[in-house]
Amino acid sequence: MTHTCQHHDQHTHETPAPEAKAPRSGWGCPMHPDVHADGPGTCPKCGMALERYGPPPGTVEWVCPMHPEVVRDAPGDCPKCGMALERRVPDPAAEEDDGELRDMTRRFVFAAIFTVPLFVVSMGDMLPGAPISSWLSPHVKTLVELALATPVCLYSAWPFYVRAVQSVRNLSPNMFTLIGLGVSVSYIYSVVAALAPGLFPAAFREGGEVAVYFEAAGVIVTLILLGQVLELRARSQTGQAIKQLLGMQAKTARRIDDDGEADVPLDEVQVGDRLRVRPGEKVPVDGVIVEGKSAIDESMVTGEPIPVEKAAGDAVIGSTVNGAGGFVMRAEKVGADTLLSRIVGLVAEAQRSRAPIQKLADVVAGRFVPAVILIAIITFVVWSLVGPEPAMAHALVAAVAVLIIACPCALGLATPMSIMVATGKGASSGILFKNAEAIEVLRKVDTLVVDKTGTLTEGRPELVAVEPAEGLEEAELLKLAAALERSSEHPLAAAIVAGAESRGVEAVEAQDFESVTGKGVKGRVDDRAVALGNRAMMEALGVDVSAYVEQVEASRAKGRTVMFVAVDGRFAGTVAVADPIKESTPEAIRVLHEEGIRVVMLTGDSEGTARAVAAELGIDDVIAEVLPDEKAAAVARLQDEGATVAMAGDGINDAPALARAHVGIAMGTGTDVAMESAGVTLVRGDLRAIARARSLSRLTMANIKQNLFFAFAYNAAGVPIAAGVLYPVFGLLLSPMLAAAAMSFSSVSVIGNALRLRNAEI
Repeated sequence: MTHTCQHHDQHTHETPAPEAKAPRSGWGCPMHPDVHADGPGTCPKCGMALERYGPPPGTVEWVCPMHPEVVRDAPGDCPKCGMALERRVPDPAAEEDDGELRDMTRRFVFAAIFTVPLFVVSMGDMLPGAPISSWLSPHVKTLVELALATPVCLYSAWPFYVRAVQSVRNLSPNMFTLIGLGVSVSYIYSVVAALAPGLFPAAFREGGEVAVYFEAAGVIVTLILLGQVLELRARSQTGQAIKQLLGMQAKTARRIDDDGEADVPLDEVQVGDRLRVRPGEKVPVDGVIVEGKSAIDESMVTGEPIPVEKAAGDAVIGSTVNGAGGFVMRAEKVGADTLLSRIVGLVAEAQRSRAPIQKLADVVAGRFVPAVILIAIITFVVWSLVGPEPAMAHALVAAVAVLIIACPCALGLATPMSIMVATGKGASSGILFKNAEAIEVLRKVDTLVVDKTGTLTEGRPELVAVEPAEGLEEAELLKLAAALERSSEHPLAAAIVAGAESRGVEAVEAQDFESVTGKGVKGRVDDRAVALGNRAMMEALGVDVSAYVEQVEASRAKGRTVMFVAVDGRFAGTVAVADPIKESTPEAIRVLHEEGIRVVMLTGDSEGTARAVAAELGIDDVIAEVLPDEKAAAVARLQDEGATVAMAGDGINDAPALARAHVGIAMGTGTDVAMESAGVTLVRGDLRAIARARSLSRLTMANIKQNLFFAFAYNAAGVPIAAGVLYPVFGLLLSPMLAAAAMSFSSVSVIGNALRLRNAEI
């Protein structure tokens, strides 16, 4: 069974057969298939770095939003942080509230039903009207509180206890460790105080009674459940971008076979199938039109609202919308290979990746929970020794408040929530981030290295000039040149033939065709000897072109490829082909210069052609006539000079340089290899999107820093207040109920701040 490595999709590895009980996903050694792990590391047998293995096709993966290395094939809780796992790729048909949200909502409603009367009974003496103590004795009042708090603390809070125990068992203390400890201590203490008050010494008594904290435990559970419900709802919104993308997919395809036509589910379509697309339908998969023509709305990919005319031989993209015409297409990419599926995969992978800045939060969070437990113990000891009477009761309240308010959920969510929203925002704008590191680094880029062909230019040569000699018409010259090129396999031949067809030139066939390597082509057209090629070709045939060399060189200085044409041994004129600059490129270069970015062209083309294009666009520097491996070396030299380099390209030959750059930027109109080597893909192949991507990078990092500051500042201020540092001066002691409300608010605030990125202008 062959699986694709999630970090380097172009590599494949043989994974063990099912009987070897290999995990469906995770990390494994390519040399020792029996070695598996939940996260990255090295093989204990050979020392090789473990590599990420993906699931079999059709498998649904569940991952942790805070720890993306935790991957399961079923829903559950993260063993590290206790948070509910989420689908790696959201299901567009699923309801917004998944099972975890429904369960938490149900437990919250149940808790609220009991907590409201519990709070009234407990605090009744402080409410307007007749005090509770006037019609309930202290002992009966305590028993009523016990009866009301027990369902809340046992049923509604049960998931917190389970996750707290798991955190201890996995040696991974987290927010649920603190919540479970704080609630259980408050409840168990109060139960013992209600049923066996004689066990407590005088330090626990006030007015002869042992204080109970059923209302604190109940309100804490209810408020934390409310925070969980709000958090789960907010987190579900971060997957809306992927759901919208998946919602664009066609559901069925109309397949044509020997038995006729029939609608089939999309997952049954195979490469090579003939599919009929009727007016108004979505194109089911990526492919090529073989019959008919139509205008197709490709705004999903290009962002352009004007439909594109398509005819036989033209490529079509799955999930784009057909217009009024009908056609038959041949499926070429299906399932996970379609453009839309690759976009969804890139977005999903990026949303679960970790930005380098996350390392700081990870280090702090890993040491935070043990530190908080230690602070809570110290708080309890200090209050029990020097606190006011009843000292032990005050000590317990302060310790529980410290445990509850210090939950590090906001700290853990600060980075991944912003990354998830940012990648979704980018996808909706045609910018695909492969990982969080690309988002973080892109804003620092000061040098952009760009390939010429397909990046600055269209990548499709066009006939741009026909210059006949005196006494010959332009159409006649072009007819003769195109006749020869119809039999040629040279990359520029198609441009000349297409140029002749677009000008309505009569199509004729050449006889006695011959291709002369390194020089050109020759043959007979309409009983005339015709040759087309470079100066060496003309000299070999004895045709004098010296009078036209200066004119040709001037044309070449504009970035054109010029070919001589000879008829019956005499010079007949020239034809020029050029790869036109993309319409959006000049503006893109101008915008990048305004942002202070140095633009360097790196191309395998000739020095003259490259410099001609660079001069026209105002590009800062040119490195020409380089091989693919030399492109990567050129990027490395710029990095050695201290530049933060982004490389933009679209071809297989650009892949080494894309991988070598700090940030690789691939054109979505280019090759799959380029997209796999890059950290960012511009779906529409428009360099102007780089400026938007950098803007999103800046906004995202600012958002993450806001979240981290809020989380750090919140805990830095909240823990000392909960411990009682304000009590000696102001007489203030933070109630555990207020601590629970503040903790829930902090997590929801972080998520809410991250969601602001959805409406950001880029």
